[in-house]
Amino acid sequence: MKLLEEGQGELLGWHDPDENRRWVLENKSRKLEDKRCTVTEAVERFVHDEDFIASGGFGHVRVSMAVIYEIIRQAKRSLKMAGKTAVHDADLLIASGCVDQVEVAYTFGHELRGLSPASRRMVQSGRAKVVAELSNAVYQWRFMAGMMGLPFLPTRNMLGTDTLRYSSCKVVEDPFTKKPICLVPACYPDVTFIHVPRADRFGNCQIDGIVVEDFELSRCARRVIITTEKIIPEEEIRAKPDNTVIPYFVVDAVVEVPFGSHPCEMPYLYYFDEEHIAEWLTVSKTDEGVSAYMDKYVHQVPDFAAYLELVGGQSLMERLGRIERYEEPMVAPWRASAKGGEKGSGGGK
Repeated sequence: MKLLEEGQGELLGWHDPDENRRWVLENKSRKLEDKRCTVTEAVERFVHDEDFIASGGFGHVRVSMAVIYEIIRQAKRSLKMAGKTAVHDADLLIASGCVDQVEVAYTFGHELRGLSPASRRMVQSGRAKVVAELSNAVYQWRFMAGMMGLPFLPTRNMLGTDTLRYSSCKVVEDPFTKKPICLVPACYPDVTFIHVPRADRFGNCQIDGIVVEDFELSRCARRVIITTEKIIPEEEIRAKPDNTVIPYFVVDAVVEVPFGSHPCEMPYLYYFDEEHIAEWLTVSKTDEGVSAYMDKYVHQVPDFAAYLELVGGQSLMERLGRIERYEEPMVAPWRASAKGGEKGSGGGK
């Protein structure tokens, strides 16, 4: 095919599909093995300095925050991150110095809550770098190409845009129509971490609500860490096989972490902790504030369970559950302040 144009962005997470297939065959077991472990053990074993990582979920929804905090606690460094819909997770990892390169589709914002002062400051000061840009759809197609074992997927998306210029895509002459077509390179993350409502000990996972990219992401990543609200018997998984979105044979570790997405949302179980997110967005306006937050919520607590107790414990989690079920109203901190009310300072009330 005739090359017409190529983006200036750095290519992250790409492997020759045949080489990746050999790696999977040599390093991944298809046996029904008990993969239960702790968050500490999973991160120690599967997340390494300089890895290219990807986070499941979407924005502030169904994010494996237990793994995010543990990566920071273990001081992993020089990580590269897929910023497809990376919001709170990316912000903390960049602000902490764990991630210093990111390929961006949607990052550096907290949606209606505002922009990310910490990670934006890291990039603007040169301590972190945006190495390429993509659209959300194109990033999902990177994962899809990896899942399919292809070197790329063709699309018309991004043709004629500045996003193409800063991407790692290539434009070629379509051999059938002789028109330009954009080739989206496959993506094979070194490790991904995905939070799900329930899983069995082998790693069969069920997800309620929108799956987003986790179907493709779990199948293209070399290592998959699953955190789950609860581990259920495999008989319950087998009773509803059509609900199993992620199969055991792509999973490397299963960790039971109730409320493991806090302060993000777990659909149908608990709502966003808007007060805690507001606290982060307030203190992270300075490097000193970031350090104080990390000391309080990460380094001075031994694990995620202790963190949950610190932020409000069971009473807060029950309150977030009532809000998610529409049993209790939620007045977001920015709405309260806009009406002249008192802004929340973090933790349950």
